[in-house]
Amino acid sequence: MIQKEKKTAIIAEYATHEGDTGSPEVQIAILTARINELTEHLREHKHDNHSRRGLLMMVGKRRSLLDYLAKKDINRYRAIIARLGIRK
Repeated sequence: MIQKEKKTAIIAEYATHEGDTGSPEVQIAILTARINELTEHLREHKHDNHSRRGLLMMVGKRRSLLDYLAKKDINRYRAIIARLGIRK
């Protein structure tokens, strides 16, 4: 689970306008932070299969948001994967 302050900072950094919490960029950035934290958890707890399933679901959700963004605006897609350091 992400800390509230960290989530607020991510929203402020990736928001496209004031009060923006639902744009694909913000959703992708929040999911990436959650994925990174859960990946660290799974490195320590290798047999935690319930959390592994949640991780795979988050990765799939992020992938679908990235696909949507690539279809809608390729420049925004390229910018977000460059900022977050995500592979294609």
